[in-house]
Amino acid sequence: MGAGTGDKAEGKVDELKGKAKKKIGDLADDKDLQAEGKKDELKGEGKGAWGTVKNAGEDLKEKAKDAID
Repeated sequence: MGAGTGDKAEGKVDELKGKAKKKIGDLADDKDLQAEGKKDELKGEGKGAWGTVKNAGEDLKEKAKDAID
């Protein structure tokens, strides 16, 4: 399991939570809840991207180590 896998999973949870809040906000015509949902969704996307970067860094580190050995 890569170093960023946990971040990617947390990001997906935040994205889904945000989508749910946005949907509920749409149904209830609640602009604050819609905005909160969008914020959570973007936060999740950011966490997911950070997890991808961490995994890429780990892969690069392993490749460099293998090249040295």
